[in-house]
Amino acid sequence: MLEPEEERVMKMVLEEGIMKTKMIVEGNQEVKFTTEEYQRLHQCVFDLHSASYRNNSHWLLERFVKSLEESINSAVLPSFVDKHDVLLLRELILMWSNYKLMTKWLCKFFESIDRHFVPKICYCSLTDISNNSFNDLVFKDFYVKFQDVALSLINQERMGLHIDCSSLKNVFLVFMEMHKHTGITYYEGFESVMLEQTSNYYCQMAQQFTGAWNKRQKELVDICPSGTQPKLLKVVKQQLVYDILDKLVEKQRPENCSFVTDFYQT
Repeated sequence: MLEPEEERVMKMVLEEGIMKTKMIVEGNQEVKFTTEEYQRLHQCVFDLHSASYRNNSHWLLERFVKSLEESINSAVLPSFVDKHDVLLLRELILMWSNYKLMTKWLCKFFESIDRHFVPKICYCSLTDISNNSFNDLVFKDFYVKFQDVALSLINQERMGLHIDCSSLKNVFLVFMEMHKHTGITYYEGFESVMLEQTSNYYCQMAQQFTGAWNKRQKELVDICPSGTQPKLLKVVKQQLVYDILDKLVEKQRPENCSFVTDFYQT
């Protein structure tokens, strides 16, 4: 058993370590833990866990979960305020990266309960708990916004505008990661909407082609001799078709945006 003062000091040291990890999710990429710091924090958790299995182990797990919630509520969620369009996606990518780095260190510090206590209580790992916390507190509330921005960017690209393809690709990877960690089909849901919108877009193009074809056919019938009409109709048809095909090919060129071919094959 630990003496009360020993336990108090260990918990204080652990709190200092937790506060330092929070600096990572807040955007301080310079935060590092020396080997000595890591060993001290790891030993604190081990000693607290070993000294009083029932009480301290539950406290350690609760403190781990609370540290995740505190970081998300104090740093991640506020970062999305007043962010729109591609800026929102960039912030998501950054926050997810920072959050994963923070939780990587926390899981190392709390390794002793991750091995011997958490699986018996939660039937999962601390990494699972970390991913589920991000999903519950971030994705469940913001996924629709993330999806809408991604779809808007794809529509802009389809119309020939320049977009941030790198951010779009990375957001797709975040969707896929969250699916892998939580089982929720975020990317598949996005993909379904994207394909439906794509189908509608090209359906409209086909209707425009048909309208132009019918209009020109009527004009030629009214004007040209019967022998010339088939020849002119053939030329008009070829030009209309080739014009549309040229536009579609143009959209597939690497200098435009390569995410289309990359992700449509997933």
